[in-house]
Amino acid sequence: MQKVLIVTYYWPPAGGPGVQRWLYFAAYLREFGIEPVIYTPENPHYPLRDDSLVQQLPKGIKVYRQKIREPYQLARLLSRSGTKRISSGIINREKPGRIERLMLWVRGNIFIPDARKYWIKPSVHFLSGVMIKEGIDTLITTGPPHSMHLIGLKLKGLHKIRWIADFRDPWTSIGYHNALRLSRRALEKHRKLEAAVLNGADALITTSTQTMREFKLLTPRPIHVITNGYSGEPNSKRQPEGPFTISHIGSLLSGRNPVSLWNALKNLSDEYPAFKRDLKIELIGPVSPEVLKSIRDHGLAPQLSVKDYIPHDQALEHQRRAQILLLIEIDIPETRGIIPGKFFEYLAASRPILALGPENWEVASLIAQCKSGAAFRYEEQKEITRTLLSWYQDYKKHNLTVEAEGVEAYHRRALTGRLVKEILWE
Repeated sequence: MQKVLIVTYYWPPAGGPGVQRWLYFAAYLREFGIEPVIYTPENPHYPLRDDSLVQQLPKGIKVYRQKIREPYQLARLLSRSGTKRISSGIINREKPGRIERLMLWVRGNIFIPDARKYWIKPSVHFLSGVMIKEGIDTLITTGPPHSMHLIGLKLKGLHKIRWIADFRDPWTSIGYHNALRLSRRALEKHRKLEAAVLNGADALITTSTQTMREFKLLTPRPIHVITNGYSGEPNSKRQPEGPFTISHIGSLLSGRNPVSLWNALKNLSDEYPAFKRDLKIELIGPVSPEVLKSIRDHGLAPQLSVKDYIPHDQALEHQRRAQILLLIEIDIPETRGIIPGKFFEYLAASRPILALGPENWEVASLIAQCKSGAAFRYEEQKEITRTLLSWYQDYKKHNLTVEAEGVEAYHRRALTGRLVKEILWE
């Protein structure tokens, strides 16, 4: 079999969406005649752990590990809770404390491109031997953290290899960059490194068309769009039993706080006592204190259920038991190309998706294409209210279902086939 070396920071037992993309690609690559070889840290700082994902590892897969020096371990001495929030992506935008402001400044201006920068040099030395030993001529790096791409850039300069850089998220145009309090010098360094990677790789992969368009302005290199996806079989289309549950699975950052939705739910609860009795708002995963405060300020605390991170298999069950699946993105132009990985699992759950995000959000086009729910801008409160009431009426008739179309194109086996035929066997 042809071998490919995959450099990834996130690997089981890491939890969250960052690990799942290449875990499942690796699981299906063998079906297409390619043997994955993994390189990942030996002692990483994972803000989320999910030991259930270890069971998904391909049997006999070779995984090389090297120790990494993690600055987050030192940051915990300043603020354990602040370190956990920042490493999870939860940034207090309204009133960050003095320690948190300092940590954000250090993260953005000292650790460039990210806190894993100290793993680059030892990894290049170690992997040079691995590539010779394994007969590797194709390298894939996946980020963030974008330090993984700098490992690829340096290896490309030392060896005759084909290097593919996979961007699960953008780099300098990512929505949270402004929160890192970057100096002009730091921002220029980020842009310089980004340009070096975009122009140094043989091919690029993005998870959205919008990110591909942004990158096309920066490089002539070939760019392929391969989204995230789902595994397993789609759920049955019957309405599940239980309350009128609106579920959000995953992190809810400070910027993902659609007050219009909370207003709509409050108004419907005030106007329709049965709606208030039936309503349940289920948030599973790290949630910003600002979001929780906003929900409670709207009088929705009795309907609110908050759970910390749960294993992926349990998250899938919660998706399938929900009446409505909630998808929220930060309402700024920079997030138009962000397609959360859970969107595709939502599709497979066969439950109506209520999405709120920026104007011209790529997710809105996908929802319309797949006929899988409704997408709104934050300010469209009247439209949100009408849709929720219509769905609630269908729920009371035991007829709240969706007939999504084209979902099979996003199965991870189909996406792996595209990865192989369009890129690895190019």
